[in-house]
Amino acid sequence: MILIISLIAALGAMLVLWAWQLKSGRADWVDVAWACSIGLLAVCYAIVGEGSVEKRILVVLVAGTWSFRLVRHLAVRLAGHDQEDGRYQAIREHFGPRQHAFLLVFFLAQGLLAWLFAMPAWVVANDPSSTLNGWVIAGVLVWFVSLAGENIADRQLAAFRADPANRGKVCKVGLWRYSRHPNYFFEWLHWFSYPLIAFGAPNQWMTWLGPLLMLLFLYRLTGIPYTEKQALKSRGEAYRRYQEETSAFIPWPPRRP
Repeated sequence: MILIISLIAALGAMLVLWAWQLKSGRADWVDVAWACSIGLLAVCYAIVGEGSVEKRILVVLVAGTWSFRLVRHLAVRLAGHDQEDGRYQAIREHFGPRQHAFLLVFFLAQGLLAWLFAMPAWVVANDPSSTLNGWVIAGVLVWFVSLAGENIADRQLAAFRADPANRGKVCKVGLWRYSRHPNYFFEWLHWFSYPLIAFGAPNQWMTWLGPLLMLLFLYRLTGIPYTEKQALKSRGEAYRRYQEETSAFIPWPPRRP
């Protein structure tokens, strides 16, 4: 029953946000709502879950911190711009008078995806085992490494962009020397926390939805393809050389030119 209620709530929240963007012209805040929805659903699952107290606390720790960090990062970035993100401007231009109908479907799809991405948290929150074994410890370590890695990557990129001398240049400092998208890599790594923490739990297979769906979206749909397309437009040949020398996703020593 809780899964049905949470799905209706996620879809309802996105419907309200879609109505708000009709007047504000800022559909890009759906990204913040998506990350926030996953965190709120996870916390709700932890509160009403029937699993052990230890596993429900871990849900709040792992999913809650991930959601808070991403929501804060996205909100600060969007609040610093008066105009809508370029992705959504491109959508409006492409669909023209049909943009609102498309965005309605898109917003509802984001609600459905938020619900699916929160499913691993539901599995952990209903795991009756209170044993903090090696699998659980490994899951917590993966969570910590992924959170730290993504935070470091974001800070390194922000510092690089803040320097006027780097305008129009390609960021190759720190983690960005070993991966063209280290932030995406650590975002993906985070989702392996749940299969490890819930190892042996009922419905444990559902925890694999996180890493599988995230890899699909980051590597094939909305992540790397769009980001690299925009980077090639703005940085041209310099970014092409970066593509030739640097791993697209998994951090790896750069190839010699």
